[in-house]
Amino acid sequence: MEENRWFLSIIQNEFRTGKIDLDSTMKLLETLQMSFDFAHVKHVFKKTVDKRKAHTINIEDFRAIYRTIVHRPEFLELFRAYSPNCKILADTELIEFLRNEQYETEACETTALEIILKYEPIEEVRKRRQMSFEGFIRYMSSEDCSIFKNNHRTIYQDMNHPLCDYFISSSHNTYLISDQLIGPSDLWGYTSALLKGCRCLEIDCWDGSNNEPVVYHGHTLTSKIAFRSVIQVIDKYAFVASDYPVVLSLENHCSPKQQEVMAEYLESILGEKLLTSTIGDTVVTKLPSPEALKFKILVKNKKVGTIEEGMLRRDLDSRGETGEISDLENVSDEDETDEKAPLYPKNDTPKRKTEQRPSAPPRKKAKMKKIKIAIALSDLVIYTKSQKFVSFEHSLANQKCYENNSIGEVQARKFVKHSAKEFVSHTSRFITRIYPKGTRATSSNYNPQEFWNVGCQMVALNFQTPGVQMELQNGKFLDNGGCGYVLKPEFLRNHNSTFTPHNVGRYSKPMSLSIRLISGHQLPPSNLSKTNKADPLVHIEIYGVPEDQVKKKSSVVKSNALSPRWDETFSFTVQVPELALIRFCVEDEISLTANEFLGQYTLPLLSLSKGYRNIPLLSKDGDNLKPASLFVHIWYY
Repeated sequence: MEENRWFLSIIQNEFRTGKIDLDSTMKLLETLQMSFDFAHVKHVFKKTVDKRKAHTINIEDFRAIYRTIVHRPEFLELFRAYSPNCKILADTELIEFLRNEQYETEACETTALEIILKYEPIEEVRKRRQMSFEGFIRYMSSEDCSIFKNNHRTIYQDMNHPLCDYFISSSHNTYLISDQLIGPSDLWGYTSALLKGCRCLEIDCWDGSNNEPVVYHGHTLTSKIAFRSVIQVIDKYAFVASDYPVVLSLENHCSPKQQEVMAEYLESILGEKLLTSTIGDTVVTKLPSPEALKFKILVKNKKVGTIEEGMLRRDLDSRGETGEISDLENVSDEDETDEKAPLYPKNDTPKRKTEQRPSAPPRKKAKMKKIKIAIALSDLVIYTKSQKFVSFEHSLANQKCYENNSIGEVQARKFVKHSAKEFVSHTSRFITRIYPKGTRATSSNYNPQEFWNVGCQMVALNFQTPGVQMELQNGKFLDNGGCGYVLKPEFLRNHNSTFTPHNVGRYSKPMSLSIRLISGHQLPPSNLSKTNKADPLVHIEIYGVPEDQVKKKSSVVKSNALSPRWDETFSFTVQVPELALIRFCVEDEISLTANEFLGQYTLPLLSLSKGYRNIPLLSKDGDNLKPASLFVHIWYY
């Protein structure tokens, strides 16, 4: 029998002396091109040797251990359904499996051959264009059978829309790697965010000694890093994970003198990457696309005057020149400290301008502040000019397409509740950035979904803080090749849209979804378990517009993390699938009231693949817990 010969040919050399120990067993398993979790191997190994009070196993024991872990009964059931002799799948039978079970309607001889060549480990079988059970297992465990749609792993969306038509992966206080009060500031914050595909970074700049601007969380004890070093790191890592533009959101507290130093560093370090002039027309009537801005870094900051005026100054030496911006400072009764606090207040005399009174929510008093900006820095701001948000009406009447607003989460939440339609209309025209409230001292995050639901492009999160919020962020931006830009649904791009998350009305495109949770495989053992045990259960959650939010959970499988079997079906109806994310979370039931997190995976609902699929599990920090996975069957219409 070929399978036997293949197996023995790989392993027999190791058993020349008759027996092997646990370490050799682990090494040998790895040569069989499958992933194994040491905790599980150790446990199965111990069970085998404990019967004999020995520390080594023979060749038959090894085969038994391999089969216990690898030959999954749920795979065998499927394999037998398509293999007439239960030993081999011919290419035609594999095609049938792909069409019937995996909904790969295009599957043909070529598809089958590609799979056989890629996954069939036994050479004789491969040469006959067939697949053994060993090959079938490897295929079913592979990325090709992952729950995440293969064609969504690459950029498949139209990247030629204006920038404001995309959700943009955005980070808040990127320089922090723990809390907001005394934690360390670190360049790693920028490196890791960029490597995760983040496209909008925040830099808090303050005057430092020796005319060197520094980056830290002002008025706190967080440590300081040189602005120059931050820009060097951005230069190095900006386009490793994605070719699409990076926006540097400057929270600028520097004097004009050090703002000039910042401008100098931006130009000298970033060179050609820095966008310093418009592309195409000087008169900007709409924002350029991510495609047009590939490999470009944009500065987001306050700006003096218009783009056109700045362009005329381009070849003049503007050193020492400053401009003034009148900024309406609203002293609000919210606990939200204004993110863009005044830099250099010149006079504090309140100038009440009736047309500039913000509409909602009610504010206490408004006073004008004058802010000085170095012309050299101002002129580097092209398509991302920070503009103080006054009201939706004010923006509609006065705001230019290249001006964007930052709105704190508390105020933004009120808008979602009371004026969602105006909010959607606003975000269809202008890039809007949401940031966490200042009282989140521990760098906790808000749920980004509520702001994506109204089309906010830059929903900034603390990337350094693990949890459901970052899992939703990472899941959403797996889409479109992980490039950091995801095209918004049409009803969030259309200027005349009447969509609101609370009342989806005619924008509903209901989707019926059925998920059969079949089994788990090599789940991470519980931290509390001395062996490889856990009592796993699975939560399946949908995040989206309010009426789509739902959480369901499976039963608990007692003391089995190696191969728990559920065979439970969950059904969902989703009204707005374009905005929905689905999250699978595996927990260990510790007691009736407490569960321990084992792993999770989140992805956009529309990126689900139909058929029998494996779900890779990720740790709290987003690392792949390979080989830990779930096995499910997905169907929807």
